[in-house]
Amino acid sequence: MAEVTNQDLIQQLTEKFGEKIVGINEPYGLLTFETTKDVIIDVLAFLKQNTLAKFNFLTDITAVHYPEKKHGIAVVYHLHSMVNKIRIRVKVFIDTNHPEIPTATDLWNAANWMERETYDLFGVKFEGHPDLRRILNMDELGVHPMLKQYPLEDPNRVDKKDEYFGR
Repeated sequence: MAEVTNQDLIQQLTEKFGEKIVGINEPYGLLTFETTKDVIIDVLAFLKQNTLAKFNFLTDITAVHYPEKKHGIAVVYHLHSMVNKIRIRVKVFIDTNHPEIPTATDLWNAANWMERETYDLFGVKFEGHPDLRRILNMDELGVHPMLKQYPLEDPNRVDKKDEYFGR
């Protein structure tokens, strides 16, 4: 059996999904691409069930907040093919004001807790999730702590002023 390359995967993905696969790059050899939320479950199912890819292990689901962008939250999926010993990263950018995306729990049971964590920290609502509730923070917490909505430091702190350090 020949070794599966990133080019083989890109070719199959673009043949199947066309212009829904964008932003293809390979940082440090890790195939990374972007897609849209309307086809993300189809893309993930294709990667899992495809005889060439066989991405049978969901390593992680997380998110990244880009406050300067219109679609400021990227939901990131990391998949691993134990058979072919390759990894892939899939990104989906969603609107910060309506952070909703379909759940992947039908494909991987492990997605349940990963999606709950991403919901808790970033506020991403996974549509169709069987038990979407906070997992790390208390239920009464009215914010999602990983969103970059607050200044990193209190502007009123005086112990960080340059004049106190001779600068």
